[in-house]
Amino acid sequence: MCTAKELRGVPPVFVGMSDANGFEEGASGSQGDPRVLIAMNVVLSTVFAATIVWGLSVIGAAELTAINVATGAILLFALTYAITLQ
Repeated sequence: MCTAKELRGVPPVFVGMSDANGFEEGASGSQGDPRVLIAMNVVLSTVFAATIVWGLSVIGAAELTAINVATGAILLFALTYAITLQ
């Protein structure tokens, strides 16, 4: 077993399994910052919408324009926001 002096400077994740239980309790009770979740939703919705519109443009079903990407991003954002509120 290590002494407290030997463990100084060692990240808690390497100390023992009792710390893992404390992290699980803390993480399960944390709601997070909603601004971060909204920002992630905006970015990921935009990237996914751009990918979808690009794929549709490859097969000739839609044109790759900023308006089409923005429309898709808004729809995806609204859908994921509504789903995660429940």
